[in-house]
Amino acid sequence: MADDDAEDRLLLEEAVRDAGLAHRICTVADGEALLDYLGGCDHYRTGQPSPRPDLILLDLNMPRRDGREALRLVKQDRRLRRIPVVVLTTSTSEADVALAYDAGASSFISKPPTFQGWVDLVRLLDRYWFGLVELPHWE
Repeated sequence: MADDDAEDRLLLEEAVRDAGLAHRICTVADGEALLDYLGGCDHYRTGQPSPRPDLILLDLNMPRRDGREALRLVKQDRRLRRIPVVVLTTSTSEADVALAYDAGASSFISKPPTFQGWVDLVRLLDRYWFGLVELPHWE
């Protein structure tokens, strides 16, 4: 998850635990850190190469490099473009929805207003992306 809101990052991690899901969650605070992570440089945490995510949750409005630009760069990179990107944001702007899909987003979802909404969201994402959808295997 790339999101500059520390509370939303924590809500996601707690919702995954509360939902009883065993996914490993990695979070970063902006688009620049996301691109560093995806480039294999998780130096700010472990000093080890980063594991490739199966799904990216991406906020649009972040400092340094916003989600719009990060999405565009991910989808232009042949090594990364197959990773599904779910835009998860507070924006409800039709322009943001259109831009996200035009740039290659897999989904556009508004952030839930309650903790139970986060739990329900992670359960739905889990069922859809890891139960129903066939994702590519990474080399």
